[in-house]
Amino acid sequence: MWQTIGQSRILALFQHSLETNKLAHAYLLIGAPHTGKMTLALDLARALNCKGNKPPCSECDPCRRISSGKHTDISIIGLESTGNSGNSKQRVEIGINDIKELQRSANLPPYEGKRKVFIIDGAEDLSTEAANCLLKILEEPPPFVVMLLLTSDERRLLPTIVSRCQRIELKPLPAQEMERVLADSYKVERDKARLLARLSHGRLGWALTALTDNSQLVWRSECLTEMTALLKAGWERRFGYAARISNDRRTAKETIRLWLTWWRDIMLAKSGCEQTITNVDRITEIEKWAQILSVPETRDFIGSLQKALDQIAMNANLRLVLEVLMLDMPKRR
Repeated sequence: MWQTIGQSRILALFQHSLETNKLAHAYLLIGAPHTGKMTLALDLARALNCKGNKPPCSECDPCRRISSGKHTDISIIGLESTGNSGNSKQRVEIGINDIKELQRSANLPPYEGKRKVFIIDGAEDLSTEAANCLLKILEEPPPFVVMLLLTSDERRLLPTIVSRCQRIELKPLPAQEMERVLADSYKVERDKARLLARLSHGRLGWALTALTDNSQLVWRSECLTEMTALLKAGWERRFGYAARISNDRRTAKETIRLWLTWWRDIMLAKSGCEQTITNVDRITEIEKWAQILSVPETRDFIGSLQKALDQIAMNANLRLVLEVLMLDMPKRR
């Protein structure tokens, strides 16, 4: 059975393609982090190599081997996968050597399955040389190969790569559906399910990770506490904070995305729309700040946060972007 939840339209498309043997040679799976792109990719890999009557059965030997990461015909390439480049967790891009190894493997027939499946996790992190090398494979793919490119920012991909893939966009789950899934399928207490449904923004993977690892919720709480402190802080503390988080691009992006939810909540509270607030566990604090901050400065800083995310996506100087953000942030005594 398919492990992907809440993407019925996409699953129906893949099911029909499997039944009619009309699969594309390459798919671009697009969605925010933790929306289930990898789950869907592995689902399709299982379906392509399944020996059961209704692929993917998740019970046959190929399905189990893929689930455990032991199938020799399924390859995952990404910043956090270890390949020829050594400890790739320290890398900032997927390099040419990774794609050359993919190219070599793609020209060999499947070893134990029906199809070879290559999953590139974070395709937007391909270096220019790696992207051009991948393009050659996409132009003339072997018939037994399926390429799955996963991305949260397709704008950073070469248009020629995008044009050679079938585009599949994963939508976030609505908050009510997410709350129901967490409560019914994962037996999460209703209040916590409601909080996680709001905080996850429809990303089931994020919510499930938060259930088993509390560090994300702890980081969120510390981050929001620091942000409200910065509203009252001087320039030295603000610029010090910008310097501190400028060491990690992904953490900086997550921080800004989190700030955006808080400032959006301020605007919602000022508009009398408390029922749609994201940070429901901080509603008293949000209502207090809604009385302090004006509509224009709230609106303008939301614009500054979105502009910062756009600039980071375009590889702007991260520290400079964050320092400008500190200057734009409203200041209260």
